[in-house]
Amino acid sequence: MSRTPEIPTKMLRQRTIKRPVHAIGIGVHSGQKVRMTLRPAGENTGIVFVRTDLGNAAIRARASNVSDTTLATSIAENGAQVATVEHLMSALWGLSIDNLLIELNNEEVPIMDGSAAPFVYLINSVGIVEQNAAKEFIRIRRPITVTQGDACATLEPFNGFEVDYTFVADHPVYNRYPKQARLNFSEISYVDQVSRARSFGLVDELEQAQGIQRCLGSSLENAVGIDDYQILNEGGLRYEDEFVKHKLLDVIGDLFLLGRPIVGRFHGYKSGHALNNKLARALLRCEDSFEIVHVGEDDYSEEMPILAPALSS
Repeated sequence: MSRTPEIPTKMLRQRTIKRPVHAIGIGVHSGQKVRMTLRPAGENTGIVFVRTDLGNAAIRARASNVSDTTLATSIAENGAQVATVEHLMSALWGLSIDNLLIELNNEEVPIMDGSAAPFVYLINSVGIVEQNAAKEFIRIRRPITVTQGDACATLEPFNGFEVDYTFVADHPVYNRYPKQARLNFSEISYVDQVSRARSFGLVDELEQAQGIQRCLGSSLENAVGIDDYQILNEGGLRYEDEFVKHKLLDVIGDLFLLGRPIVGRFHGYKSGHALNNKLARALLRCEDSFEIVHVGEDDYSEEMPILAPALSS
């Protein structure tokens, strides 16, 4: 009987959760109730969604499986689809989870409170375990840029992981808050500084979204609502720059569909789910633009401080 070979003690290892955990919520776009179960998965499994209502159809969390980016990121494989995966994927990146089974009895990941924080709480409530396989990273070797109109998104070499984003919207409420953020994750905690940023939208745009069968489950319990002059949620914003931080939360989730954390820097200007996925696909097509690497703990803590705050949170 073969054994998985031991990896060097100081090599960063893959991670999964210790035991299953459940949640019930609604899909923000479908408006339908959904039960979700997160289950531990073996080494090198990756993140896999399982539609229990479709005979346990499996949909791998891959950029190449993205099937729709209208107001959210959906993935599909072999005729089965899962919608609104970006917030959960972002939380998994933030907690450095490599392998996980996500069972759903409906078509959409529950929106919870519109941020990644409830998923962080669920995972931390059952704990995380290291596995006997080396963790892999995607190191960016040369810049890759994609555009769509005047929007653009770029990945470029960087010794760690940094994201910056510029949110462009001319509105009396948006204009009162920061529209640009740059975050270096060797210096800040994803859990503390990003995970609680919620989805947001203008009340005037809700009817239009519902006309295309989107935002059917949207409410002030799962999004920041904005009218012509004010934020409608009691208590206001969780961060002064919550709007732009939510955009970065989405970016992180969309890019984690590459299957491994990135060693590099992301620049975004007006980019959304469609452009984020276009960037991920462009990267995969240009094989000279990246390499797959393992990271030792010494490199990780000193020369390449990727996710240090997230792993310690």
